[in-house]
Amino acid sequence: MFKTIIKDNYDQISSEAFRIMKEVVKEKERPVLGLATGSSPVGMYKKMIADHNSNGTSYKHCVTFNLDEYVGLPKSHDQSYYTFMHENLFDGLDIPEENIHIPSGDADDEKQACVDYENALKQYVVDIQLLGIGSDGHIAFNEPGTPFDAETHLVKLEEQTRIDNARFFDDDIDEVPTQAITQGLASIMRARKIVLIATGKKKAQAVRDMIKGEKTTDCPASILQDHPDVTVILDKDAASLL
Repeated sequence: MFKTIIKDNYDQISSEAFRIMKEVVKEKERPVLGLATGSSPVGMYKKMIADHNSNGTSYKHCVTFNLDEYVGLPKSHDQSYYTFMHENLFDGLDIPEENIHIPSGDADDEKQACVDYENALKQYVVDIQLLGIGSDGHIAFNEPGTPFDAETHLVKLEEQTRIDNARFFDDDIDEVPTQAITQGLASIMRARKIVLIATGKKKAQAVRDMIKGEKTTDCPASILQDHPDVTVILDKDAASLL
């Protein structure tokens, strides 16, 4: 079931997502937060840090699981998701490092790394999962054609996804990794609550297909039609085809 919220700008979107996130952090004794990378959540992360600094909201009791990580980048690489999450969120909060879970993109055995990550995830139930959506309808790195029952797996990144992400690699697609480890659609669907952020006209068709289209692996995000608690926070451009 979708609850759709349309805001005027990105700051308002970030504030709404932060409000929902803070409710979970405050209400749960040991909240498990599902986190995402990319441009969509950065505004919300800034508000989490500002609130922590100004109001003393603590994250010591939280456990986090990230959706995905590039394969072949060391943790220290400036575009690894490990680096992204520390620079944009974790370094500004009091969450213990041992409570942070991010797939290992530089493991010797990537397939075993997927199994290990899925097993760790299954020790918990994610209370709130933050998502963005790709212009082709992917969520996390679950590209079109990904089976709905997929769990954490190794994925070959589609050219469109690599083109979309090239802006983070000085617009050089050759620098964008070709594989990633990602939570699967079935992994994501186990979360109690999902919050998805989308902005811009480039996302409008994917948003429409997710909410009003046929449930099909051609639009991986359409699996969310089966989830009982999804809040979609959009700007007017992203909502323009609804």
